[in-house]
Amino acid sequence: MRIKVDYDVCEANAVCMGLAPEVFEVDDDDNLNVLLPEPPPELLDRVRHAVRSCPKAALSLEGE
Repeated sequence: MRIKVDYDVCEANAVCMGLAPEVFEVDDDDNLNVLLPEPPPELLDRVRHAVRSCPKAALSLEGE
C-alpha cells in the first residue's frame, strides 16, 4: 500500500496526524508530510481510518 495525497485539496487539518502520528505530520508551515509513504502492515488499520476521516478527502491508498 502506498499513501497518496492530493495536495491541491489538502488543508492540513491534521486529522490524519492525530490518528496516525507515526505516518503523518503537519509542519510549522502547515504542510502535510507523509513520513511513511508505504506504511507497515501493523499501521494499516490506523492509516485506513485516517484516510476515511480526512475532512477534505485528500488522502487515498494506492494498491488497495
